[in-house]
Amino acid sequence: MNLRRMLAIWSARNLEFLRDRSTLVFNVVMPLALVVAFAVIFGGQPRSLFKIGVLAPPGAALDASLHPFLGTRYADFYAVDPAELVAAIRTVERHQSDLLIDLRAVPRYWVNADSPKGYLAEKLLLESASAVAKREPVTGAAVQYVDWLLPGILGMNMMFSCLFGVGYVVVRYRKSGFLRRLSATPVTAVEFGAAQILSRLMLTVSVSVLVYSALALLIPFRNNGSWFLLLVTAMLGAMCMISLSFMVAARFTSEELANGVINLVSWPMMLLSGVWYSLESAPRWLRIIAEIFPLTQMLEAARAIMLDGAGFADILPRLAALVAMTTAFLGIAGASFRWRPG
Repeated sequence: MNLRRMLAIWSARNLEFLRDRSTLVFNVVMPLALVVAFAVIFGGQPRSLFKIGVLAPPGAALDASLHPFLGTRYADFYAVDPAELVAAIRTVERHQSDLLIDLRAVPRYWVNADSPKGYLAEKLLLESASAVAKREPVTGAAVQYVDWLLPGILGMNMMFSCLFGVGYVVVRYRKSGFLRRLSATPVTAVEFGAAQILSRLMLTVSVSVLVYSALALLIPFRNNGSWFLLLVTAMLGAMCMISLSFMVAARFTSEELANGVINLVSWPMMLLSGVWYSLESAPRWLRIIAEIFPLTQMLEAARAIMLDGAGFADILPRLAALVAMTTAFLGIAGASFRWRPG
C-alpha cells in the first residue's frame, strides 16, 4: 500500500466534504437543535406513570395472582432477568425505574430513598402487601432526559454521517465512472478504501467533538467518566459504521438501491438502539436483536461512561464487539469490492 497515493485520495475526499457547505452545516446544526429542543420540551416534571421491575419465579405471570401489587393501575411492570439484577438495581439508582421487586423465595424490594416516585410506589406496595418485604434502599441522583438523549443524538448523527457519507458516495463514484478511471491508476482498492474510511472517520469524530463542546456551553449534562475513553468509544463506533457502509457499497451501482439499503440498515438502528428511549422494559427477544447493531454497542458504552463513570474494563465487551464487527465488515467489503459497474 502506497501511503502517498492514499493520502492524496484522503485529502481530495476531505475537500469534497468541506466544500459541500449545506451538508457540513446540517451535520453540525441538526444535532445541536435536536438536543436543545428536547432539553426544553422534556426538562420539566418527570412522567406520571410508575416504572417497576419485577423478578418473578420462572413461568409466573406478572399479574395480581402473583402479588396484589401487580394489579395496580397506571404502573408499568416489566420482567427482570435474575442474571441482570445488578443492572436493574442501577436503574433504580438512576431514577429510571421507580421500584424493583423480587417475588421469589424471600420477598424484597429496592427503592431509591431520594426518588419522589419511588416513595409513592413503595407506599402503594406496602399498602397492597399481605406480608412485609425486606427493604433494600439505594441512593443516586436522577438521570435527566437530556443526559440520556445526548449520547443518542450524537450517535444517530454519527450513524447517518458514516452510512451516507461513505456508502452513497462510493456508489455515486462507481455510477459516474470515477472508480473506473481510478482503477486505471496505480491506486489499489485497499488504498482507496482506507482513504475513504480514514477521511470519514476524521470528519465524523471532529464534528461530534465540536457538537459536544458546543452543547457543553449551552446546556448542563452529566459526564461522570473519562473524556478520552468516550472519544475512543466514538472512534471505534464510527469506524464500525463506516465499515458497514463500505460493505453495503462494495458492489452496488444504483444510487436508489444503495439509498434504500442504507435506510433499511439505519432505521432499525435508530429505533432499536436506544437513541430516543430505553429498551429496559421491552421484551427480551427485542433487546437481544438490538445487540447486533453497532449503534447499540456504541451507545451502551457511551452511556455507561457518561452516566456511571465506567472504566475501560467495564465497557471492554462492547468495544470488543465493535472491533469484531468492523473486522467482519471490512473483510466482506474487501472480498466483494469492484471498480466497475455491471
